[in-house]
Amino acid sequence: MTSKMYWVTFIENGLETIDVDSDFEIIEVAEDEVDSVSFYEVERSLKQILKKWSDVSEIVPIADKWKGGSLVMQPKDNNLSNKEIPIDVFFHKIVMLRDRLRVMEQKINASKTLEEQDKIDLQQYITRCYGSLTTFNILFKSTAQQFKGASSK
Repeated sequence: MTSKMYWVTFIENGLETIDVDSDFEIIEVAEDEVDSVSFYEVERSLKQILKKWSDVSEIVPIADKWKGGSLVMQPKDNNLSNKEIPIDVFFHKIVMLRDRLRVMEQKINASKTLEEQDKIDLQQYITRCYGSLTTFNILFKSTAQQFKGASSK
């Protein structure tokens, strides 16, 4: 509310401003309650929901030293040819695997049919999978996006 405008929140139309001098009937007055949400808050919430529940991959940057590099797999037998893969492609596959493990973990947690002990067992198994992938942490630019397995106590 300002000295010249009222802020009115409608269920279907959201926030509207109305001149103080407008002629309208007041049905219910709510003092000092502003029920508005900024576009930023809606966008941030939507991103969090999508990140948590979709299998859409976030953009994960590769460490600078690996950009444009390649992964070469050389067989012991020199008569066989080696396989070279752009490291960006390999990294993308690692990130997709991580994202799919996260989605699987969320589906396990949300399951109504699994017993609690089964959920715990599957979560521990997924944690061990993350632990097996920690070798690839050197590829991630940000340590916050790296794999973490079970911590040793």
